[in-house]
Amino acid sequence: MSEKSANAMWGGRFSAGPDAIMEAINASIGYDKRLAPQDIAGSRAHAAMLAASGILTEEDAAAIDKGLTQVLAEIEAGDFAFSAALEDIHMNVEARLREIIGPAAGRLHTARSRNDQVAVDFRMWVRDQCDVAISGLDALMRAFLAQAEAGADWVMPGFTHLQTAQPVTWGHHMLAYVEMFARDKSRFIGARARMNECPLGAAALAGTSFPIDRHMTARALGFDRPTANSLDSVSDRDFALEYLSTASICAMHLSRFAEELVIWSSAQFRFVRMSDRFSTGSSIMPQKRNPDAAELLRAKLGRIMGATVALFTIMKGLPLTYSKDMQEDKEQVFDAADTLALGLAAMEGMVSDLTANRPALEAAAASGFSTATDLADWLVRELNLPFRDAHHVTGSLVKLAEDKGCDLPDLSLAEMQKVHGEITDAVYSVLGVHNSVASRTSHGGTAPDNVRAQIARWKEVLG
Repeated sequence: MSEKSANAMWGGRFSAGPDAIMEAINASIGYDKRLAPQDIAGSRAHAAMLAASGILTEEDAAAIDKGLTQVLAEIEAGDFAFSAALEDIHMNVEARLREIIGPAAGRLHTARSRNDQVAVDFRMWVRDQCDVAISGLDALMRAFLAQAEAGADWVMPGFTHLQTAQPVTWGHHMLAYVEMFARDKSRFIGARARMNECPLGAAALAGTSFPIDRHMTARALGFDRPTANSLDSVSDRDFALEYLSTASICAMHLSRFAEELVIWSSAQFRFVRMSDRFSTGSSIMPQKRNPDAAELLRAKLGRIMGATVALFTIMKGLPLTYSKDMQEDKEQVFDAADTLALGLAAMEGMVSDLTANRPALEAAAASGFSTATDLADWLVRELNLPFRDAHHVTGSLVKLAEDKGCDLPDLSLAEMQKVHGEITDAVYSVLGVHNSVASRTSHGGTAPDNVRAQIARWKEVLG
């Protein structure tokens, strides 16, 4: 095949031939320029260490530090011209540094490689994203906590299989998500702690013969310690995988509540009203309020899970140490981090603005024979029936109410006694939904007093 016909396959995009194709495959500056602050921070710490170790003169180190500060300012001001020909953020920064300070810029790369350079840059960036997620989760948990406090004793249906099961309180349901997101927060905290080791100084893969001080650079960059094995240092992407795995679990939790918002805001449920900030209308049906923000969030969060699978797939077959495949590690993580940050902020806004329809919640809580289990428990507790017998009696009473088109509290005592003669009028004390939730006082149960105690605990935890 001729070069001309090969280029035609690319639709004219690569007019310069195979070299242009290789540049497009090889260059990462289009996305790894996001690592500029971390790259420059790492280089400044490295230069300071080289000078302290006697590897670099104080004059060269000072020039490098001043030049790097100027490069960062240019990037932050949008005045920096990134070049795909220079491949990545590291070479772009170094080339500009050479323009500013001259040959001394070439001494910066003493005792390091792009392998350990990118490893420290990326690790620092992901570490920062853990902090972003932790902050977002704190705000989201506070929003759920405010909802829980407002409706600590409001009743609503609890569901299994999306069928009415037992009454619960609105506050209890909101606190369930506080628990979920608290676990997510703890996972991000744990991931951050595990990734907080500095790979800088591992060089290409085997370390270096220069008398460097890796503990100094680790401290300067906020790490707890340097990594212990140079081979692992440059080949490890566990920190990114753990971030993505944790983000995927968090995304799943966000998506579950987004799904509940879609269901609850429907005309069939009317449990909640989402604010105008997070709803849209229909172009043809003027009566509609669409929960578009929740739906979009539910969809967008799938990108995080996709990024997790993508990076696992990249890493699963790589021998030690560095392979060019690992250049493909960043785009997925960048996109996932952006999506998670947006998702947390959007959900915090939706929850904060959410208005619960208390009458609709209470009406639904009382439907579907939701206090049947309370009746069975009463038969066990008061009449000493074995639970299986109580279950059978309750089932018969449910069928009777169903045939009559009423709920359990609407059955007369005489009707109940036809099913089991020892039932007394005391049974009505457990059949109301408020009585039901108030009775669920076991640790972790839905009773309003439990909910208020958990709210107080979480207020203290979150500060």
